Amino acid sequence: MTSERERAAAPTGNVALVTGASRGVGRGIALGLLTGGFRVYGSGRSINEADLPREIRRLRCDHLRDDETARVFETIRSECGSLDLLVNCAWGGYEKMVESGAFTWPAPFWDQPPHRWTGMMDAGVRAAFMCSAHAARMMTPQHFGVIVNISFWSAQRHLGNTIYGIAKAATDKMTSDMALELKPFAVPVISLYPGLVRTEAVLAAAKSGAFDLSTSESPEFIGRVINALFHDPNLMARTGQVLVAAAVARELGVLDIDGSSPPVLTLADLGLEG
Repeated sequence: MTSERERAAAPTGNVALVTGASRGVGRGIALGLLTGGFRVYGSGRSINEADLPREIRRLRCDHLRDDETARVFETIRSECGSLDLLVNCAWGGYEKMVESGAFTWPAPFWDQPPHRWTGMMDAGVRAAFMCSAHAARMMTPQHFGVIVNISFWSAQRHLGNTIYGIAKAATDKMTSDMALELKPFAVPVISLYPGLVRTEAVLAAAKSGAFDLSTSESPEFIGRVINALFHDPNLMARTGQVLVAAAVARELGVLDIDGSSPPVLTLADLGLEG
């Protein structure tokens, strides 16, 4: 069995898979891990058109299709023999937020379009479950590996719409229960909350004044935090927990790409307290 200290001393070149790496947070995580010395695989439906360096191995995959998901892991097993880090970031929940000129994202649950459930629960939660199952089959025999599920504050309070809350709460519960079952194999599982991330969509919305970017994080920042967590000798003590990326960064001395230290947002900052 690999000890936590041995995990921290593992050489660079650990193999990582980031799902949903075509754009947004997933793309930033893939870039951050590449900078951290990982051998990075990125999956996604539009991954072949993504703005990613050639060092990142692109695996086109629609994670709604189990056969395509299985092929991703078969490829990694064939090329590397093992997988050390899985980051579940695939997510279709932010697609089609405006339909026929109407902003349907905040609509009450009875007026939500059915595709939003598919985008969040199937392309998000179910995809993370299936990928984690494949990853666990590779990680448990070696007693080594880390699974990170990207989640958000909507698991704690109503934010945006009901399906959003259901999906993120399910992600956090999935993290907790997977961690319990994987603990005997020394494979930690965590849920990680980003803050306001300067994704392509957020930057576009900021031009209209929708967002104040003064407290925002670069997409690569989350990858830096995950890299630090992976090499944290006390990582197993965190398994099953919900972690806020900015808080972890301050604890482990992680800075954003511009040298800044993003603030730790709270429920009150998000207008969700109470």
